[in-house]
Amino acid sequence: MAIGMGVPGVDGLGDVVRVLRGWQYDGAVVQLHPGDLGWYWRFGGEQTAAATRMWSRDGETLAVGMLDDPELLRLAIAPELQHDEELARQLVEDVSAPERGVLIEGKVYVEAPLGSLVLDLLIKDGWELDEPWIPLRRDLSEPVPDPGLRIEVIGPEQAHERTAVQRASFDGSTFTDERWHAMAAGAAYDDARCLVGRNGQGEAVAGVTVWSAGPGKPGLIEPMGVHRAHRGHGYGQAITVAAARALRELGSSSAVVCTPAFNVGAVATYKAAGFEQLPEMRDVYRNA
Repeated sequence: MAIGMGVPGVDGLGDVVRVLRGWQYDGAVVQLHPGDLGWYWRFGGEQTAAATRMWSRDGETLAVGMLDDPELLRLAIAPELQHDEELARQLVEDVSAPERGVLIEGKVYVEAPLGSLVLDLLIKDGWELDEPWIPLRRDLSEPVPDPGLRIEVIGPEQAHERTAVQRASFDGSTFTDERWHAMAAGAAYDDARCLVGRNGQGEAVAGVTVWSAGPGKPGLIEPMGVHRAHRGHGYGQAITVAAARALRELGSSSAVVCTPAFNVGAVATYKAAGFEQLPEMRDVYRNA
């Protein structure tokens, strides 16, 4: 049968999360994680479903895409099909033609697994390489030390503390209490935790959200931030260690995080927290 593309609908998002969990394993190239979908879920289930694309054949899901923005598609492909020519050519056709209902007209971007055939075909079609991103990984086979910072797991009653730290960490952040509750209601948050770190005066100085993909699988840190008024005290390293510790408690085999290569401070923070740098990744883009 031919490969078809569809939008899952809100009721189908749980299945998308389960598929993405199944594609995560240590040693695999970093690609779209169920936590990426979970973080997007802050915009609500309907918007998350509308931003999701699934490619399937004979009832089997072959690839999943998430429109992080109307001009950016982030792809995950079943590991055994990342060099499948039929699937790669179908993906290229669908992302290249606005009338297919994936990407809009104009300048658009695709994030695809490093080394996948679809990435090669897009480049051969004239798509260009964008700025590099740095994925980093920390093995969780051994116990993670105490982060040296008071850490609290955030529940619904403390959501305002997590959202406030987020907004104070990222200029332009729109992470409101309402959006925290929407995120926490999503299927991906069943295996997630929000943490806040406090200094000696009890002030919330850093925050992080961690996403497990299930026992024995890599977990994701997305996002992590330090309050702009409390930077330069090692809180970024401490909250990242706390994130790794939380993921280990959730059964994750490793912790993964990605950051733009130009953000040398973030790269240094993750390395100081015991993460090892992996080969850089680049989106590809098509000019208008």
